[in-house]
Parts: sequence; C-alpha cells; structure tokens
Amino acid sequence: MVDEDSAALLRLLHLASPSLPVGGFTYSQGIEWAVEATWIRAADDLEDWITDQLQETLAHFDLPLLLRMQAAILVDDMVGLTHWIDWLLAGRDSAELRREESLRGRALADLLVAWELPDADRARAHLARCQVAGFAFAAARWEITPRAAAAGYAWSWLENLVLAGVKLLPLGQTQGQQVLVRLAQRIPAVLDTAAALPDHSIGASTPALAIASAAHESQYTRLFRS
Repeated sequence: MVDEDSAALLRLLHLASPSLPVGGFTYSQGIEWAVEATWIRAADDLEDWITDQLQETLAHFDLPLLLRMQAAILVDDMVGLTHWIDWLLAGRDSAELRREESLRGRALADLLVAWELPDADRARAHLARCQVAGFAFAAARWEITPRAAAAGYAWSWLENLVLAGVKLLPLGQTQGQQVLVRLAQRIPAVLDTAAALPDHSIGASTPALAIASAAHESQYTRLFRS
C-alpha cells in the first residue's frame, strides 16, 4: 500500500509530467524568435536566457502567485483566487503569453474535472482562466505541500523551455540535459525567494521576453505557438 507521502509525490510527478495533455510542448515562450534574432545561438545563451526568467519571472511572479492561489483554494476563498488570477494575467506581457495561459488553463481545468477532483466542476470557470490556478487546485486537493508544488511547477516549466531550445538550436540531447541539470540547481534558491516575497513585491521585469514574445506573433516561420 502506498503511504501518504509517496502518494503525494506520485501525484506531483503526474502533474509536472510533460505528457500531461495541456499542450506545454507546443510553446517556447519567446525562445523561437530569440533564436531567429540570434539572441540565442548556443547552449550558454540558452542557459542565460532561462536563468534570467527563472530568477525574475518564476521567483518573483509565477511561484508567489501559485503559492497564494493554493492557499486560497485550501480555504475555499474564490474571491482571493480570482484576485490572484487577475494579477497573473495582467502580468503576461504579450497576447501570445496570455493566450497560452488561457489555452493551457482550459485544458488543465477539463482534466481536473475528468479526474473528478472535489469541487473541480464548480470551480472550473476560475481554473480555466490560467494554468497556474489549475496546478494550484490539483496540489491542494492532492495534499501536495506548497513548496513541493512550487518545485514541481518550476521543474515542469524549466524542462519545457530547455527541450524547446534543444529543438531550435544545434544542441544535442546530452548537452541539453547538462543545461537542465545546471539550471535545476537554481530552483531551491528560487523557491526560497518566492516563499518569502510579500504581496507588494510580486512582479517581474523581463523586457527581452516581452519583445521576443511580441515579435513571435508575426514571425514568418514558426514551430511553436509562442
């Protein structure tokens, strides 16, 4: 019989899996345009690009909001949940990034309902607005600790972007995995920053991501949707 800690870990692995049918593999979050613009030309450039987002967007925006959404869900605070969802969507800098959040949110919300998680159907309209909310909801219902949930979200995000870089650059799988290992070592510090961040400090400034994402909307040849 699986103990509670093992069950929560298995659920987290499931939630963070790249096989989850939310379309994560179809998005590069600006990397595709950055490669075409020669901002990213090699493994070191990719690592620097993702490090900047990890330390800015993830540490100061996505993860603090994930933690607050999970806390709101645990006490059935739909007003609070809506507030943090609005905050997250307002912080997505381009139409593509907002669309990605919405499409992935709807896909995950449908999945949560199909899994028959308690109250998922009732909360679906909220959860469908952004993927982070659905992730927080599943973590709350499966009794995954907030720090573990944040770590799983960070890993899933990181793995997706590194794999996008592997597809777009002359970068082998082994080299891509080396980049992934080095970047993953930064996650614990990012989790600490996110957990300690007060409400008034939530926000990130990543102008290069905003430019790349906006330019990608009109990029002539594209493999990815963002």
